[in-house]
Amino acid sequence: QVQLVESGGGLVQPGESLRLSCQASGSIFGFYVLDWYRQAPGKQRELVATISSGGTTNYTEAVKGRFTISRDNAKALLYLQMDSLKPEDTAVYYCHSRAGLGYWGQGTQVTVSS
Repeated sequence: QVQLVESGGGLVQPGESLRLSCQASGSIFGFYVLDWYRQAPGKQRELVATISSGGTTNYTEAVKGRFTISRDNAKALLYLQMDSLKPEDTAVYYCHSRAGLGYWGQGTQVTVSS
């Protein structure tokens, strides 16, 4: 059983930054690929960024150069540094572990608005 708890969301203005965190428990954190997804109102959940157990990263085109995914295996933490935020980044952000059948956190709201 894997439990994931996100934090760090909030309301920011365009151009500002936020760092999301995802605390994992209950499994061997370091062995699995981890993802950040987001879901905007009325839209499907989309994959934002992925990081392998070895630290290889991938990003959706819309966030390349602005978002950075990272992980601390010793602390079982996943991060998403979001810079130069835009209104279209507004969404609920979820962390996801590919352990077993996959596990999701409860989500954290990010709102980018002036």
